[in-house]
Amino acid sequence: MRLALDGQFNEGVVDAHCDTVHYFTELKDVYDFTQKNTIAQLDLPRMETGGIKVQFFALYIEPEYKPGNALKRCLQLLDCFYQTVKPCEDRLEVVYNYSDLLRVNKEGKIAAILTVEGGEALEGDLGVLRMLYRLGIRGLGLTWNQRNEIADGVGERETGGGLTRFGKKVVKEMNDLGMIIDLSHISPKGFYDVLKTTTSPVIVSHANAKKICAHARNLTDEQLKALRENGGVVGLTFYPDFIHDKNPDLNILLDHFVYISEVAGIDHLGIGSDFDGMQGKTLKGLTDVSCLPSLIQGLLARGFKEKDLQKVLYENFLRVIKEVCSNDPKEA
Repeated sequence: MRLALDGQFNEGVVDAHCDTVHYFTELKDVYDFTQKNTIAQLDLPRMETGGIKVQFFALYIEPEYKPGNALKRCLQLLDCFYQTVKPCEDRLEVVYNYSDLLRVNKEGKIAAILTVEGGEALEGDLGVLRMLYRLGIRGLGLTWNQRNEIADGVGERETGGGLTRFGKKVVKEMNDLGMIIDLSHISPKGFYDVLKTTTSPVIVSHANAKKICAHARNLTDEQLKALRENGGVVGLTFYPDFIHDKNPDLNILLDHFVYISEVAGIDHLGIGSDFDGMQGKTLKGLTDVSCLPSLIQGLLARGFKEKDLQKVLYENFLRVIKEVCSNDPKEA
């Protein structure tokens, strides 16, 4: 793998989490995904500048829609996403399996993977999960911060609650369908319960190392090692609150990359920016998706070899996608 003159790798970048679909709905009068914007952290032109090849788009179910309107809100977001990206099918395409992804990237387009952030959207029904799969959803964050029918979120961690009986059924059904399980936001007990239940590798799409920043959403060394044993991948986030509690900067984010590569191993480390999910905060030097070459240069300066960077930026998440999302969507 060669480093291009502009600081981007030829293979590009997989970003396992953004919340930009919020802008598709709430700020559609002032935000245009197909054009370069002065608001938001991610849009199509800046994704192309930043070298994005695969972008996970999360459908985040806001607290005000829970629990009674979670499914309706999920479907509204899904419809809005499809309507928004329809005019740019020559530059970005939703993919449903590993083969789709390879084809779309080979054609020079960005591959979009749709996920749901919050299992409340299932409303306690496996049939809803199967229908969301048919509609193109390929990943599910089992919880957000609260408790739901699947498990306790990290905001309920003091209770010691983990996966419910329904939650175990969801994990097994996702394994059978070929959907990516995302353990961001889940309680520690739920985290380990899933790893005991799943037969497929999981992801933690956006989190960092708790050893460096003791945020409740970050992962302990024990969790990082358990993720390694599962074959999963953690996407490191650029959210300042998850980087340092006082003075977050790019240099400390690089500390997280180095630390997790040592604890979990280079094969279990990726990127999950959380662009447009940072509540208005930004990290200097990584203010939007077009700044990704700065991260790459920083990792090189920290001693990451090109073959290791290829894994972190692209191959690790690609491996999970290949292992999990191999089903033909027509078979669901």
